[in-house]
Amino acid sequence: MAEIATAAPVPAAPPSRLAKTLRALVAQPKVIWGGGFILFLLLLALAAPFIAPHDPLAQDLMAGTLPPVGFAEHDAAYLLGTDDLGRDVLSRLIYGTRIALTVAVIAAVLAALVGTILGLLAGYYGGIVDTVVSRLIEIWMAFPPVLLSILVVAIMGSGVTSVIAAIAIIDWTRFARVVRAETMAQAQADYVTAARTLGFGRLAILFREILPNVAPVLLALLTLEMGIAVIVEAILSFVGLSVSSDTPTWGGMIAQGRQIIYQAWWVFAAPLAALFATVLAFNQLGDGLRRALDPVMQR
Repeated sequence: MAEIATAAPVPAAPPSRLAKTLRALVAQPKVIWGGGFILFLLLLALAAPFIAPHDPLAQDLMAGTLPPVGFAEHDAAYLLGTDDLGRDVLSRLIYGTRIALTVAVIAAVLAALVGTILGLLAGYYGGIVDTVVSRLIEIWMAFPPVLLSILVVAIMGSGVTSVIAAIAIIDWTRFARVVRAETMAQAQADYVTAARTLGFGRLAILFREILPNVAPVLLALLTLEMGIAVIVEAILSFVGLSVSSDTPTWGGMIAQGRQIIYQAWWVFAAPLAALFATVLAFNQLGDGLRRALDPVMQR
């Protein structure tokens, strides 16, 4: 009786690079908690007109300085209380998320774009290009960043566009320094030498070979920069150099709450807590991305 031949088991295909990356991200608690909180804020900002219980600009002087729910003389219609003009603190907090995230994302991306390009060119080409970019970075970093941002906004005029431009103009140096150092290290790697041997041009090597290997560090730095941008926007709105005073911003709410902190401490505490939690979430997300995507830290 002839033996029945059994087929050899087919070896499972190795996981793709994307699957490995996703698995590394999920394994980082900082990515889960930080990214989850930022995603929550993003959904909050997008759905603000449907979630906010009141019009953030509506005033009711008869309901001024009502405490949050749980304190004496509270009103259940105002979960986080009201300010001295009777405006709902929770609604203003929700709408303030829009300004904070808009500035954080756009300003950080613009700063990353300028800094990455200059850092790549300086780190790869060296010579006069590196000298010019390095001197420019040193000159730029000699100015106090907050004072320089206030000066830029004061010259350009208040508004979200001016705040974004100020942050991008100032903070590109963070990306340029890091990307330049990473590019100089990657330029000595064997895969770059092999690409030169195959006849790849300089720009092809720079953007097709080196940039993808710099991307993990760049992505982590971009996330950290978003947290810094949130702080800078809050500072500028605190001193009245961001959007108009009618538009709800966390910095503007902190400035207003500081004046009545003894009568209505919640007007000051709510935006301050939101600012602290958001910056912490961005920092945690950035650190988690660095740990998950950096091949050296995965060993």
